[in-house]
Amino acid sequence: MKCIKIKNQSVDKVQLNEACSSGCGSFIETFAKSLNYEVADFAKVALFAENPIDLGSRCTVFMNSKVKQAQKEGATVADISAGLAYSVIKNALLKVIKLTDPKDLGKKIVVQGGTFYNDAVLRSFERISGCEAVRPDIAGIMGAFGAALIARNHYTGQPSTMLTIDQINELRFETSMSRCKGCTNHCLLTINRFTGNRSFISGNRCERGIGGQKNKENIPNLFEYKNTRLFSYEPLSDEKAYRGTVGIPRVLNMYENYPFWFTFFTKLGYKVVLSPESSRKIYELGIESIPSESECYPAKLAHGHISWLIKQGLDYIFYPCVPYERTEVKGAGNHYNCPIVTSYGENIKNNVEELQDGKIAYQNPFLSFESEEILTKRLVEYFTAENGISKKEIKEAAAAAWQEMAAVRQDMTNKGKEVLQYMEEHHCHGIVLAGRPYHTDPEINHGIPELITSFGVAVLTEDSISELGEVDRPTIVMDQWMYHSRLYKAASFTATRSDLDLIQLNSFGCGLDAVTTDQVSDILTKQNKIYTVLKIDEVNNLGAARIRIRSLLAAVRERERKQIHPVPTDTAHHRVIFTEQMRKDYTILVPQMSPIHFDILEPALASCGYHLEVLPSTSECVDYGLKYVNNDACYPSLLVVGQFMQALLSGKYDLDKVALIITQTGGGCRATNYIGFIRRALEKAGMSQIPVISMSAGIEKNPGLNINYEMADKALQALIYGDIFMRVLYKTRPYEATKGSADALHEKWLKIVQQSVRNGKHKEFKKNIQGIIKDFDELPLLDVQKPRVGIVGEILVKFLPLANNFLVELLEQEGAEAVCPDLIDFFMYCLYNANFKADYLGKKKSSAFINNAAIKFIEHYRKPMRDALAASKRFEPPVPIAKLAEYASPIVSCGNQTGEGWFLTGEMIELIHSGVPNIVCTQPFGCLPNHVVGKGVIKELRHQFPDSNIVAVDYDPGASEVNQLNRIKLMLSTAAKNLKNEQ
Repeated sequence: MKCIKIKNQSVDKVQLNEACSSGCGSFIETFAKSLNYEVADFAKVALFAENPIDLGSRCTVFMNSKVKQAQKEGATVADISAGLAYSVIKNALLKVIKLTDPKDLGKKIVVQGGTFYNDAVLRSFERISGCEAVRPDIAGIMGAFGAALIARNHYTGQPSTMLTIDQINELRFETSMSRCKGCTNHCLLTINRFTGNRSFISGNRCERGIGGQKNKENIPNLFEYKNTRLFSYEPLSDEKAYRGTVGIPRVLNMYENYPFWFTFFTKLGYKVVLSPESSRKIYELGIESIPSESECYPAKLAHGHISWLIKQGLDYIFYPCVPYERTEVKGAGNHYNCPIVTSYGENIKNNVEELQDGKIAYQNPFLSFESEEILTKRLVEYFTAENGISKKEIKEAAAAAWQEMAAVRQDMTNKGKEVLQYMEEHHCHGIVLAGRPYHTDPEINHGIPELITSFGVAVLTEDSISELGEVDRPTIVMDQWMYHSRLYKAASFTATRSDLDLIQLNSFGCGLDAVTTDQVSDILTKQNKIYTVLKIDEVNNLGAARIRIRSLLAAVRERERKQIHPVPTDTAHHRVIFTEQMRKDYTILVPQMSPIHFDILEPALASCGYHLEVLPSTSECVDYGLKYVNNDACYPSLLVVGQFMQALLSGKYDLDKVALIITQTGGGCRATNYIGFIRRALEKAGMSQIPVISMSAGIEKNPGLNINYEMADKALQALIYGDIFMRVLYKTRPYEATKGSADALHEKWLKIVQQSVRNGKHKEFKKNIQGIIKDFDELPLLDVQKPRVGIVGEILVKFLPLANNFLVELLEQEGAEAVCPDLIDFFMYCLYNANFKADYLGKKKSSAFINNAAIKFIEHYRKPMRDALAASKRFEPPVPIAKLAEYASPIVSCGNQTGEGWFLTGEMIELIHSGVPNIVCTQPFGCLPNHVVGKGVIKELRHQFPDSNIVAVDYDPGASEVNQLNRIKLMLSTAAKNLKNEQ
């Protein structure tokens, strides 16, 4: 799937399907053959489909289960074929070309490519785009005609090497496969031998595979230099290592921090054993302990590196968790590591069985690289207590290590300047192959740097030139991850030079790149540069990468020929501020997150002088989200943006008198960037005049939003009412003697509390709480037992019925009782996190004091609820947040603070202690924190709590509901058996 945009008679943008390049034709043909149809017949029946199935716009892997589901539900072959045709076009328009409105294509479109010989695909294109499609007779070979025209334009009189017609007719060829043994990559080569003793070899990542030398012209490749500079330290001999040996895995944050740790441990008298370069064998060593299949390949590799260290007989392994990298970029909002880099040491601890018996000292402390002072203080505290080393030795080692890490950083900058000088002297083009530090791992980048140098192009890393760039601020995104701050600076510098272009490496499953890819694209394209992204994972087929790189270089050469240069432009985003005047007559739209809470929160906030409307959440909002949000954005962000765009495009609101509001925690997961997703969607839709208000603790300020005591008071009351309703309704509805009586009682009290929160009277609040709990405590129930099933996970997926496919209803229909922990506990968790930050990560003690005071304030409000629940016959009071932290700490550190962090693990353990061993962990597909604190802890929870019955379920527009249902039903079947055995 390709989209090439032309501007000023030259290529302006090359867009390709980011995930793969298997081809739409082969995609449809594969499905046709699986149903025993020839592709022509398969296409023909689609034209007469009565009910085409909705397959979304994901690739084959994700659609197989949907097709099978549709077949079980009676879908015909025609319906499946038509659904696939629609899917191909949706993918092209929404994910490749990234249109928000198909009308942007124009009214009359010429289509090309062999896939358009399929009448169903052609008709699908016409219906979805709403335009007239012209399909030439030569649609399938138009690319060849185009190539011929380009060749003619570039022809300068040189003799042709084309075969004569007789030679073409006599041409014969044989194809064979072989493995190159030139290096550890072992590329799979396709060898085509032609008549006349000619051959063509493909599949090679460098020149060795075709009998040449690797980079024989010595074109600069800073990926190669960086790997050598990072990892070529000589460890102490056994005689000099008086403190023994320490193993360090060559993974993730070690591609940034290894010079520090090598120097630190060497100065302390340890022999450092570094795991070898990554390889397929290393990956396979640890494959059994990987807890989540949808996490990124760099994370999966960590298991193999740890396993290798264990197999060396080491009794001490050090793999720290680093939430904060150095404060390197001025103007950035924060300097986090991504959730995976931050916490992956926790996944290793909980899933590698060899570490469970205590024979190996495995240390994964949480610490911050924010400054030398903060890091040294933490190291002194940790290593004096754990390793018995003197404070003086630790300080000296830390100082030397910090100096070495800074030297490496400076060396990379110097090398970047050298390469730029080389490019100028040799009139050579350069590619900034930008990503994370660990993308320099050859097993992760699959030889892409060598592939680029084979085209005569120099390769630079993002950190080799980032010091030379300045980002136009403020950015539309929350610039809060240090690796990505470098990425933005590198892109900004690239945009100033005609001899430099940027390719972004994006690991499949990296949710943060939903944020970074859009921002890098903005920086480059707004300044007349071409942006290219390469998605990479464990599959090492370079065919897709080769197409993208060659497309980029061809476009670059054409632009050079036509003297098209970058255009300096201010790429900053200047947001619309919500003013005091706007407050008086603007309608503020609020995305729905939890109906049982927000039905009360809406009137509470409206009584504070704001005209608020909580939006309905309908299935249609998913389609709006898919149109206006990055392909890799998580399901919750898609739903939030979808709700807003559906409302704004409905015609119901005056677009010059409306504002949007969203919470913003400032945490290290992509949720903090929802506000950026919303603003970008508004820009796409031509609604950039609409202010987006951040409901946060000072991240952004808006004069028209005044979070005062009255608002906090009424909002707290509303949330507490919602938590109470959730507790009493879910506890009684599955057992009600009279069908509908629990819902009727809820409706009665809902009307009462909706009126009560408008005045916020505390006596009334306390009286209502007692009345609600009393009435539900006395509601007639059947004397039966049902399996109790806890619902935990990402906050929006957990509480929004649309997001979790109405999980509470499903559980009750299947004969279970749903148990959902309180919403207000999430806010308590966010406040409680300041304690760990103050104790271990160098943050202010005053922040922890203020947050603890806020927790006491909230608990004071919850006291009437707690007392009434404790006094009831049927219900239980909530557990203090400190208790949840205590529950979680043996399994995950309270340093896990991205997304739901340690709180998710704590909730699961609290449910088990409360007699709810059956748990559904709801999470967005590919949610980074949940790889660690959701799926990542299930193995250890089952070990510590053998009766626990936990299932992790991914939610996503492309997810199969049947698969979700089957997983939940399997869990319920086990729950029912366990309950029967107890009786």
